[in-house]
Amino acid sequence: MPVEVFIAFLVALTLGMTVHEFAHNYGAYIMGDPTPKYNGRLTLNPLVHIYWPGWLMFAVVGFGVLGTAPISPERLPAENRRWRWLVAVGAGPVSNLLLAIVLGIIMRIVGSNLSFTFLNMMYFAIYINVLLFVFNLLPLFPIDGWQIVYALLPPDLAYVWKRYQQESSYVLLGLIILGFISPQLNILGFLISGPTDAITRALLGL
Repeated sequence: MPVEVFIAFLVALTLGMTVHEFAHNYGAYIMGDPTPKYNGRLTLNPLVHIYWPGWLMFAVVGFGVLGTAPISPERLPAENRRWRWLVAVGAGPVSNLLLAIVLGIIMRIVGSNLSFTFLNMMYFAIYINVLLFVFNLLPLFPIDGWQIVYALLPPDLAYVWKRYQQESSYVLLGLIILGFISPQLNILGFLISGPTDAITRALLGL
């Protein structure tokens, strides 16, 4: 990959991570969790949100924890807690999809006037934000999708769902390992790539 293309990829990756983590923090804050404000997380400064080991791992091997958000359902007000938590965890992937839509509209309008480097940056930004949206809907712990299901379930089923939280994380780890062992066993990649490619093409009008 040419250096300028790789740099465009890293910039787009950082943008997607920053928007995602900021949305989590802001969503939790407006739902009643004061922690993001106390920790200075209500900002779009990527250095505040980035998790360097995971970010570097993603840049090198294509998978890793990009950022962190210090939010918790236990710190939300008891009234309507699970719906408040749904807003907080859902804000991350939804923000990525909304950003991808906005960038897709911009690229359709002015794409022909962009330089090669900036065009690549825009494409990567759209693709990565769609990827983050799709990936974070997977119902496996600790992905946002697991938390979204947890928030949507009634209390009795939510208890059962949480009881098997660790087993869910083992499933995710197993799928990741399979993907590295063989392309034919990359079930996780198959689940993510199809929807990601389809949404990206739709946004770009391809």
